[in-house]
Amino acid sequence: MALLVEKTTSGREYKVKDMSQADFGRLEIELAEVEMPGLMASRTEFGPSQPFKGAKITGSLHMTIQTAVLIETLTSLGAEVRWCSCNIFSTQDHAAAAIARDSAAVFAWKGETLQEYWWCTERALDWGPGGGPDLIVDDGGDTTLLIHEGVKAEDIFEKTGQFPDPNSTDNAEFKIVLSIIKDGLKTDPKRYHKMKDRVVGVSEETTTGVKRLYQMQASGTLLFPAINVNDSVTKSKFDNLYGCRHSLPDGLMRATDVMIAGKVAVVAGYGDVGKGCAAALKQAGARVIVTEIDPICALQATMEGLQVLTLEDVVSEVDIFVTTTGNKDIIMLHHMKKMKNNAIVCNIGHFDNEIDMLGLETHPGIKRITIKPQTDRWVFPETNTGIIILAEGRLMNLGCATGHPSFVMSCSFTNQVIAQLELWNEKTSGKYEKKVYVLPKHLDEKVAALHLGKLGARLTKLSKDQADYISVPVQGPYKPAHYRY
Repeated sequence: MALLVEKTTSGREYKVKDMSQADFGRLEIELAEVEMPGLMASRTEFGPSQPFKGAKITGSLHMTIQTAVLIETLTSLGAEVRWCSCNIFSTQDHAAAAIARDSAAVFAWKGETLQEYWWCTERALDWGPGGGPDLIVDDGGDTTLLIHEGVKAEDIFEKTGQFPDPNSTDNAEFKIVLSIIKDGLKTDPKRYHKMKDRVVGVSEETTTGVKRLYQMQASGTLLFPAINVNDSVTKSKFDNLYGCRHSLPDGLMRATDVMIAGKVAVVAGYGDVGKGCAAALKQAGARVIVTEIDPICALQATMEGLQVLTLEDVVSEVDIFVTTTGNKDIIMLHHMKKMKNNAIVCNIGHFDNEIDMLGLETHPGIKRITIKPQTDRWVFPETNTGIIILAEGRLMNLGCATGHPSFVMSCSFTNQVIAQLELWNEKTSGKYEKKVYVLPKHLDEKVAALHLGKLGARLTKLSKDQADYISVPVQGPYKPAHYRY
């Protein structure tokens, strides 16, 4: 695809695959709105006061139908928005087209190359001569990373005149990042400093991005305040758990039509994502084995009737492998060579480094057969047997299916709206330093409450005596910050 920015008749920039899909996207957005009560309640509560008037928001988050409802919630509250996806396979092209036509600048399409992906990220950050963004919605931390790496390179360039060297890394993706920064230095040696100085804060969606933020906080290199949306209870205990419980089998079945019942499945990691995946596979009739490093999570798995073993114990017996750890080097080439014919290997953690795709791709004599987009059979020359890799080791629920359903994403994205409002409303108060914060408990409970009516739930009310007895306010919050749900 030619990397040229296009414009709507109103002058708004975009780059999507097919604008003719916009009407289809709009129909699905309207369906999703009914399933996203938290976001719609946010529009009702905050829309009239236009709290984001004058705010420029850059988003880097899967460009799906559900994200479209988030974007239009931000614009309905007064924001101007530019958006890209945070994964090369996760964009739903009809959603991107509808938003590009109707409400925000979008730079995303399904099946981007890495070069295209980072071009889209750059475009989402490019607010022209007026500067921007003021706020960032991030998922995985790539937009935050680009600004931080850009500032670092500009500091070195100012002191030494030295450009970043893309050949200084073996990581193909980071080579692209360094090339972008290098090219930018030639036209504006203070581009990322200007961004850093303007950004009020970032709200981060997922575990992997949050880990990066805490690392920068610990090293003293975090350039602006951050709100960790991932660790809101109504995000991690719902999106990560129930969302994955829904979307993992959806991705498996769309990609392979595999019968899950009777199969042996390994789930690597038993955090919230792993718990959801293991539950889905078990309920579908698979015999589920968990691999874990953490004795507490391992004990939880055994109490759910799951076997806890190492990958080496079972690698040749397993039909379906799912990585959920957020760590790197979980399934390596030497594991894949021992797998049974047509074993399915997939990842539902944020990045593609849980599976050794580089080792597989560069194995001498390996043969790749593309069954359909994001479903590949890799045949080993030694045995003439193969394994099936989904979404090239990237998020299989978004690469092979449509990700989490609207209702559970409403929980996550209502937290995003609240986090963005909190950062914007407090931009001059000094409340937020260059640290990572979690939303307070009463807001977490509010997000949950906004979703109960849709499900026909009715809360029991505490009496004053009962509330006093357990030392909580009648209206909540009902649990201390350290409570583990």
